[in-house]
Amino acid sequence: MADLILHHYATSPFSEKVRLILGAKKLAWKSVIVPRTLPKPDVVALTGGYRKTPFLQIGADIYCDTALICDVLEHLQPTPTLYPAQNKGLARILAQWADEKLFWVAMAYNFSPAGVAQVLGGGRPPEAWAAEAKAFAEDRGKMRLGQPRLPPADAAAAYKSYLRRLAHMLDGQDYLLGDAPCVADYAVYHPLWFTRHCASVMAGILDATPAVLAWMDRLAATGQGDMTRFSAPEAIALAAASTPAPLHDETFQDEHGLALGSHVTVTSESFGPEPTEGELIAATRTRYTLRRTDPRAGSLHVHFPRMGYILKKADT
Repeated sequence: MADLILHHYATSPFSEKVRLILGAKKLAWKSVIVPRTLPKPDVVALTGGYRKTPFLQIGADIYCDTALICDVLEHLQPTPTLYPAQNKGLARILAQWADEKLFWVAMAYNFSPAGVAQVLGGGRPPEAWAAEAKAFAEDRGKMRLGQPRLPPADAAAAYKSYLRRLAHMLDGQDYLLGDAPCVADYAVYHPLWFTRHCASVMAGILDATPAVLAWMDRLAATGQGDMTRFSAPEAIALAAASTPAPLHDETFQDEHGLALGSHVTVTSESFGPEPTEGELIAATRTRYTLRRTDPRAGSLHVHFPRMGYILKKADT
C-alpha cells in the first residue's frame, strides 16, 4: 500500500475524525502539519485552492473532504467497515447531519468567550493573543461565505438537546447504530471531542449525558494508528516524483453539460469558497476528479465528493 499522508493540525476536529478511523483500521500514516489559517502555500501547491483541513495524499492523488477520505480508507482497508450492510444508508445520513449540523452547533457553543480564550489564548494574557484571535476570526469569516453564526446561548440549548438524543441512541448498545462503530460514530464524535479536549472549559455540558462520555471513551480507546512525522516539502517532493493512480473505469455521469476534458472549477457549496481549477477527467456517481499541474508538485489528480461541492465551467 502506498503511503497515506494526512495533512492536518492537532486541534482540527475533522482531522480527529480521520485520525480515529486510521486507528480503527490499524493503518500506518504520515503526518504533515498545516497552518490553521491562510496563507497555506504548501497546501495550495497540492490542492490547487482547496484549503480546508484535513486532506489526504496518496502519491500524486489528493483527496479532499472527510466524506471522501472515509470512502478511500474503506476501499483500502474494508475491515472493520465504516458502512455496516444493515445500516449503510442511515450511517451516511447520520454522518452528514453530524458534519453539517451538529458540528456548527458545537462550534458556536465552544467558541463562546471562555472557549476562545482557552483555544486561542492557551493561558496567555489577552494582549498576547488578541491579534491571533482577530486573524482567526477574519479567516473563518471569509470561509463561512456570510453564513450567520448561531448565538452561543441558542447553540447551548441545541447542543444539550442533541446530546440527549445521542444518549437515547446509545441506550442498550455500545455505539450509535449497534455493537460496532461506523462512520456515523466518528462524525458525531469529532465536534464533541473538540468540546472535551480543546475547549475543555466548556466541557461541563457533556456531564449530563454519561452514556455519551462512555461512548466517547470507547471510540478514543482505538487509538490513531501508526503515525510518523513528515514535512510539507517532503510531501510535495513525493507528489512530484509520483504518477497519479489510474482512474477506475466508472460511468461518466453528466449533470452539467460539461464534457470530460473541460476546464472547470470545483468549490465547496457552504464553507471554504476557494476554488480548485483544472481539467475534468472524471465525474462519477460519487466524485469529481480534476487533473492539474503545479510547478512544485507536478501532475496531480485532485478528488472531491459530488455532494457538497459545485462544479462549474472555468472562466476563460
